[in-house]
Amino acid sequence: MSKGASGTECRLSPEQLDRLAAVLQEGPAAHGYTEDQRWTLARVADLIAGLFRVQYTLRGVSMLLHRMGFSPQMPAHRPVERDEKAIATWRREVWRQAKS
Repeated sequence: MSKGASGTECRLSPEQLDRLAAVLQEGPAAHGYTEDQRWTLARVADLIAGLFRVQYTLRGVSMLLHRMGFSPQMPAHRPVERDEKAIATWRREVWRQAKS
């Protein structure tokens, strides 16, 4: 009979996990990371250490976030000179004709 998933138990209590989720929802800027608006594994590891005095490796943070329902997101890299109006016009006019 299986005993369930292997590995160590989570070092954070359910209450701590709820607090971590709430803090992550506040965003990085609310916690001093103003240079960009994304959480990295290293930032989350620092946050956990600061809030709960518990050390996690980057891999451990990744697994913890996955268990909590968070997924990795890759930021969209778009050129600064991208013209959204021109793209919308092209899609509306040129693409429609090309599909016909």
